[in-house]
Amino acid sequence: MKGLRSAIAFLTILPVGPRNLAEDLASARTWFPLIGLLLGSLLAGADLLLQKAIPLLSADPASLDRQFPPLLAAALLTAALVLLTRALHLDGFMDSCDALLGGFERRRRLEILRDPHVGAFAVVGLASLLLLKLTALAALPQTSRLSALLLFPCLSRWGMLLAMELFPYIRREGLGTAFFRNRGRWPLIGGLSLALAAAIGLAGTTGVLLFALASAVSWAVGYWAARALGGLTGDLYGAVNETAETSVLVVAAVLAAASPLALSSPLAGYLE
Repeated sequence: MKGLRSAIAFLTILPVGPRNLAEDLASARTWFPLIGLLLGSLLAGADLLLQKAIPLLSADPASLDRQFPPLLAAALLTAALVLLTRALHLDGFMDSCDALLGGFERRRRLEILRDPHVGAFAVVGLASLLLLKLTALAALPQTSRLSALLLFPCLSRWGMLLAMELFPYIRREGLGTAFFRNRGRWPLIGGLSLALAAAIGLAGTTGVLLFALASAVSWAVGYWAARALGGLTGDLYGAVNETAETSVLVVAAVLAAASPLALSSPLAGYLE
């Protein structure tokens, strides 16, 4: 269970990690999709409270059918996810934007990754990413919100695990090296099982499609970065997570708009 506690402490702000966090990170990556489900559960709970806020704050019986402003709710959920993850992956995404788009040689790109300052590519990339997340969350219909909120952080963290297994880690030091002690296929198999079971249970056939999407996007970003840099770093794992997360959210919103029951499943219906 130290691996699970380490995964929670590393990926969230929850203070439950063991004292020697780095020593237990090798077994932590198996639990990445489960931590995504935990984050999704917190977002779903926050969304439920927001939807109940208008009836609770108003004495007017007609307000019982009113919803919390969708755009404001989406903004609050986006901010909540940033807070819950300490902006860990967003920081990596910004550095990756500067390195991959602002450098032309491998050595220069690696230098940019180490630079604590941010450039124009990081700012534009962050603004575009948050705008896509916010609008996708706002576009989710009520019939699909629970499944989407639970699923998108889970599948993106599966994508991060997949990238860890498929591409080499190029730093000789740093916290990321702890993930690759005692390398084997069991973390990949365990994470795949968790993510795929969640996808099928929460969204049925559409969940399998979203699982495939997260896997493909994660592979594509990892492949691009590995070609440019010779491998991945912790910042690139953050970029993989953010890109997969946003892709799943956007496609889920489009599919839900096309068919209100696209993300429905027996398990999701039971949870609602």
